[in-house]
Amino acid sequence: MIILIGGSSHVGKTLLAQKLMERTGYPYISLDHLKMAFIRTGMTKLTVEDDYEMRYWMWPFVVEWIKTAVENEQNLIVEGCYIPAEWERSFSEEYLAHIKALFIVMSEAYIRSHFSDLADYANAIEKRLDDKPDQERLIGCSREFWEECNAHQVPCYVIEDLFSLEDMMKAVLSCL
Repeated sequence: MIILIGGSSHVGKTLLAQKLMERTGYPYISLDHLKMAFIRTGMTKLTVEDDYEMRYWMWPFVVEWIKTAVENEQNLIVEGCYIPAEWERSFSEEYLAHIKALFIVMSEAYIRSHFSDLADYANAIEKRLDDKPDQERLIGCSREFWEECNAHQVPCYVIEDLFSLEDMMKAVLSCL
């Protein structure tokens, strides 16, 4: 089984992937690491600031990685903001039978009322270098992902009142 965890920045995708790995034993990959590999090797001129462009530049590589995992009957969790909402278009039915996805976003009210918490927990799993969350950018990013998920009928977990890792885990595990 392949589990895709997409969505906006700073919603807890990496933390969720880590906890799912601990519970299921499925390994996970962070697409942030793959992004940095492409940037550092010079395979792309895109930068860490080019999230939207990077999503579509990197996605064909991720698709082939996922297909290989399915073909080898391996379980894998893939997390990152680089999974497009229209991800299903990249796979035939034979692959789709082995892939589940959940996107995570935050409401504007949640971001505004919990912004200091978001900044405090930005390094919950990985140490982010020079990562200072920008409130308006997070609001825009969450809104865009929510709109894209609705347009493509992709399951989307919205953090509105309370951040609950357990509720997010239940949402992912219910898809399996």
